[in-house]
Parts: sequence; structure tokens; C-alpha cells
Amino acid sequence: MGKILGIDLGTTRSAMAYVKDGESEIIENAEGERVTPSVVAFDDDELLVGKPAKNQMLTNQENTVKSIKRHMGEDYTVSLEGEDYTPQEISAKILQKLKNDAEEKTGGKFDKAVITVPAHFDDTQRQATKDAGEIAGLEVERILNEPTAASLAYGLDDDKDQTVLVYDFGGGTFDVTVLEMGDGIYEVQSTEGINDLGGDDFDQEIVDYVLEEFEDENGIDLSSNDEAMQRIRENAEEAKKELSSRKKTNINIPFIHQEDGDTYNVDIELTRSKFEELVEDLIQRTTDPTEKAIDDAGVEKSEIDEVILVGGTTRVPAVREHVQAITGQKPSQEVNPAEAVADGAAIQAGSISGDMDDILLLDVAPLSLGVEVKGGLTETLIEENTTIPAEESKTFTTAQNNQTMVTVHVVQGEREMAKDNKSLGQFNLQGLPPAPAGQPQIEVTFEIDSDGILQVSAEEQQSGEEASISIDDASRLDDDEIEDMKEEAEKHEEEDQLKREFIEAQNKADSMVNQAESQLENFEDEVDEDIIEKVEEEIENLEEVREETEDADDLEEAKEEIEDAIEGLEEKLQEIGQEMYDGEGQGPGGMGGMGGVDPSNMSEEELKQAAQNMGGMGGGPQQGGEDDVVDADYEEVDTDQEEEKEDKEE
Repeated sequence: MGKILGIDLGTTRSAMAYVKDGESEIIENAEGERVTPSVVAFDDDELLVGKPAKNQMLTNQENTVKSIKRHMGEDYTVSLEGEDYTPQEISAKILQKLKNDAEEKTGGKFDKAVITVPAHFDDTQRQATKDAGEIAGLEVERILNEPTAASLAYGLDDDKDQTVLVYDFGGGTFDVTVLEMGDGIYEVQSTEGINDLGGDDFDQEIVDYVLEEFEDENGIDLSSNDEAMQRIRENAEEAKKELSSRKKTNINIPFIHQEDGDTYNVDIELTRSKFEELVEDLIQRTTDPTEKAIDDAGVEKSEIDEVILVGGTTRVPAVREHVQAITGQKPSQEVNPAEAVADGAAIQAGSISGDMDDILLLDVAPLSLGVEVKGGLTETLIEENTTIPAEESKTFTTAQNNQTMVTVHVVQGEREMAKDNKSLGQFNLQGLPPAPAGQPQIEVTFEIDSDGILQVSAEEQQSGEEASISIDDASRLDDDEIEDMKEEAEKHEEEDQLKREFIEAQNKADSMVNQAESQLENFEDEVDEDIIEKVEEEIENLEEVREETEDADDLEEAKEEIEDAIEGLEEKLQEIGQEMYDGEGQGPGGMGGMGGVDPSNMSEEELKQAAQNMGGMGGGPQQGGEDDVVDADYEEVDTDQEEEKEDKEE
């Protein structure tokens, strides 16, 4: 089995890792960084992902999207350059970049992945994440809870039995998980979380504070100024980071606003104590889920052996202090909060691929799963924190005489009323034999796999009629839609690659012209006039080709034209290099443009490369129903009562 990529698909930042020589190793992206901003943008039809997308947010806000993870599984779209994209499609572009960068950096091929999600993601959100992976061209081997992944990174080399609490506070979500670990077995005891709480909310508190202070001082509301708001958000994030290691910082934003000929600046001192005051309520929101997770795990706080911090928000000192106050112990510093989840995903991937020893991972269902029954109640089949994979069945019956169909409405959550829980979908079981209410026996079976994704089926025992769930909400993509998106993504990937290559050729041409002209100026008196004229002709030709292809429709042809013109200039620059070499030793000084190399020992290709260096080739690395259907009520059968009734009749 080939390598499997471990991916931490984060709200604000993502990371990737794989197993190399029996150990997890973080893979740097194309920009040489260990984390990738989860930002996607289009700039003049060019797709930008990661740092390039984040860098242009200020000037291209309407065509840039970040924190899309907060909308996974929702009926939600964003518009970029006039096209609508689902959260799955945007996430797929992030995953594509990670996949491509991983292949470029390692020289390997990654067609499979383990992708992490917040522990409290519901079925729809998990399925949406899996869909995103498939759109990106990845076979998703496992959807893994983020805190569980972090525990794998922590406990890989630790054989002792221990109870571990993972406190995962990322950019957009919060999770807490309690696990039992030992002898290669990781058994999740409980998990709790909040899907709309993270570092983004900390940033927003600083933004609101800056807006309030600025308005108090100047009487101007900046909240409707998009450019000003983006600059404030960027500075708020930086201030938050600085206050993790400093007692105070200055938020200084010049020329934030102009009005009636006056220019306004932001210059606000923010102390750590003030920042902690601003985010206190946010930090306190993590208390109840943490304590509930401990209670649900059936352990005392004193029985917790280690507390692991995961996610960038845990770098905030007040968060660390809060965790210690809740648990009664100082959190471990053994794992990198920003990389632990990706490392854990890689470890799980390595276990699947056979690159590491097998790991027995026993995770849990984060939320209860059940069906709506008579009166709109929720009848639970799989309780929250049930170890998965799991399978549970219950027998139901009809609530009306001669009822020939029931609607199985599947919900997820802890509320008594179905309407108060998350609706996952519904399906109809038809063809029931007409019978008095209460007589048909309908067995409903829930199967939840290791990814936490649910399959539901129903069977009427007498007739053998069967049906199974088909998620029909707008956030769930069917196989055809996923396949169409995959094909579209692949098509765009080729187009984007060609666009990048064309732009790089343009940049190469500009650099070549500038530095060739510089060389001519430096060596004008030392090189034959005919050679000078030939170089000047090639420079002029390259400039003309560069200008003519600026708005070309056929980028492949335009790129080749530019490359041909560059090659022509390269050849003439070689002649300068050769003539300078031929003159070396005839007098003092010699040539100075080729970095001390000896052309007499160089091949034609090496000489060409040296000329390129002298001529300034430069350039960075390539960046690469039916109308009459009625929702009939049905109810659970009390099997014990049925058996007692049969005994009495006998």
C-alpha cells in the first residue's frame, strides 16, 4: 500500500504530515512553511490558495474566502468572481494545494488521506469533509477526530496506561476529549465541544475594541469601511499573538481613514490584562464542555494523568491558566499545538498503510443519533459517547390502521423533541401490508462507521420490505455531483498550472531583459561590437514577444514563444561569457560576472547555466415523491410487553 497523507484541515490554518522511516514528519508547503493559511481567492481568474491568497486579502476582499470550515455541512455558498462555491469545493481547493505541495516536496504520490475534523462535527459535516477530499482527488481512508489525532501524536512512544484530557482550541472550533491510553490502544471515553468558538472570535473582540476606541476619540464609525476593517482584523490577529509573549502591544494603523481633508490613524495600546478582560467570556464558555467531558468519562479530575493542549488559541496565557484551574494540573508541553493534529493524522495513516505498528483506536460518537417518532419525540438508538464503530437496532410499529408507509426521519442531538435536533435526512419505507395500528414490526438499524458517518436502514419483518437512508438535504452532495466537481477541479488545476507557468515565463523574461542590459553596460568596452548588437537584437525581440503575448488567449503557445525568445537571449549571453573568458589571462583583471567558475572545464549546458546566472535568469520556484405521500406517525415497540402478551395468549 502506498503512502497516505495525514491532513489537519483547520479553520484558519491547515497542516500535513506523513510517516517517514517509522516517524511522523510535517511536510512544508510550497512556500517553505509548516502551516498553510486556510484561505482561497481568485485574482484575475488565477486561483490562489494559502499564503498568496491571504497576502492579497486587503485589496481583493470580495474574491477571497477564509474560515470556510465554519460552514461545512451547511446549505451555504460563497461567490468568487461571479461563480458560486460550496464549502466542500472551497475546502477541496485547500486540500488540493496540500496534496500537490506534499507530492512536490516528498517526490512521492499521495492519492489517499486521513483528514481530521472537530470531535463535535455531526454526520453531515463529516460527510461534507469526506466529499471535499474526494473532490480534491483524494481517497479518504479515515475521518479522524482532532483531539484523538493529537493524543496519537502525544502517546506514540508511551506504553504506560494513562488517562489523558485533550483540550483543543483552534481558530474556529473547540473540542475536549478524555481518552484511556496504553499498549497501543487509544480508547475515547467522552467528547464535547463547540463548533462556533475559536481564535477568530478572540480576534473579533479586539476588532470591536479598536472600533469603539476609534469612534470614541474621533466620532467616526469604521465598521462600514471594508478596507479599514480588513486592516484592523489583520492587526488584531497580530496583537493577539504578540500578547502571548508580551505584557502589552501597540495597534498602530496609519491612514486608516480620510475625511474632509483630514487623515486619521489608529494608535491604541492594548495590554494583556485588557485583552484577557475582552476574551474572558469566550474562555469561560469552554468550562461546561470540559467538565461534562470529564463527568461523562466517569473519572475524577485527580485521575487525569496528562492534559494536552492543541490549537493555536491555547497559546494565549489566560487559556492555559483556565485549563489548569479546571483540571487542577499544569498542561503538558510535549506536543506542538499547531502540529499535533497533523502528526496524529499521519500516525493513523501510517497504521493503515502498514508503515507503522497497528494502533487500535476506539473513538466515540460525539452526539446521540435517533429517529423522530409519534408526537415529534426523539427516540435515540446510539447514545452520545458510544464507542464506534457501532450498530444498534430497535423495533417500531405503525400508529394508524392500514398504514402502508412510514417516514423514517433521522436526527442527531441531545434534545427530546426532534425539531430541536439536527436533521440528517429522511426516507420512506413503503409497501407495508395493511394491518391494524401496532401490528407491523419495523426494525430500524443504525450503523455508524469508524469515520463517524451513519447509515440507516429499515425492514418490515412480515413482508421483508426494506429501505435505507438517502441524505437529501442541500448540504449533502450525491456521487454524481462529487464526480462532476472532481472533474471540474482537475480541469481548473491544469488551467491554473498553465497560468502559473505563463506568468513565471513573463517574470523570467522581465528579469532577463533587465539583467542583460546591466551586463551590456558593464562589459560594453570589453566585448566585440557585433556580439553587443546581437544581444541588443535579442533583448528587443524578447521585449516585443513579451508585449505581444501579454493578453494572449492561447497561454501554452504564448509561453512557448516567450521561452524561445529567452533561449535566444541566453545563447547570445553565452557568447559574451565566452569572449570574456577568452580574454582572461591576457591582462590583469579578467572577467567578473560568472562567480569564479572555470569555463574551460564546463560542458555546454553548464556554460549556458553560468551565462544565465550572469544574465539574470532568476525567478523563484514554480508554484506550482409522491404528491399523496403522508408523513405517517409510528412508535417504538416495547418488546418485553409483546412477549408478555404472547405468553398470556398461549
